[in-house]
Amino acid sequence: MDDRVVLLRAVREMNAEALTKVFDLYAPAIYKYAFHYCHIATVADQIVGDVFARLIEQLSLGKGPSSNLRSYLFEIAYHAVVDDFRYYRTRRPLDAAEGFLPSANYTDRTAEEQILFKNVLRAIRNDLTEDQRHVLILRFLEGFSVKETALIMGKTVTNTKVIQNRALAALRQSLDDEELDYKDTLRAMALQPF
Repeated sequence: MDDRVVLLRAVREMNAEALTKVFDLYAPAIYKYAFHYCHIATVADQIVGDVFARLIEQLSLGKGPSSNLRSYLFEIAYHAVVDDFRYYRTRRPLDAAEGFLPSANYTDRTAEEQILFKNVLRAIRNDLTEDQRHVLILRFLEGFSVKETALIMGKTVTNTKVIQNRALAALRQSLDDEELDYKDTLRAMALQPF
């Protein structure tokens, strides 16, 4: 029998050892997902706590995941992140660079690569809808399939593909616009006498 099935059965029976194992297994990934979206460590920690509190609450009611524990936990995390974003939208600014910068490798990049990276982050923050950001984070940072992403977000697979395609098109357009601005700035600087 598959280890995930055995673990899910034990979790549904509220086995303390199994719940601890699930927390150890999935908490880091849920934290990373929440942090990618909210960019504040304490909020990401709170979301992880909320996800597991909700899991235990649902299990105590005889509900909870029936087949895919990972998707179920990320579905709860998705709703917690959306609720957090809506609540704090006007209360705290999103500093995308804080959540996405890979600290060790980022400084090794050339100046041009750093500019491109910052432009991608700006485009993700400013030019994408909330759903588009979630799809990109779930698909490309967390590695979920289209089907799993659709399940987590409560959307159809087709709708998820459309959101993903529109997000990628918006990023491409934004980066093309940014590249034109960057080249115009370089040209203007080259024409100025020193």
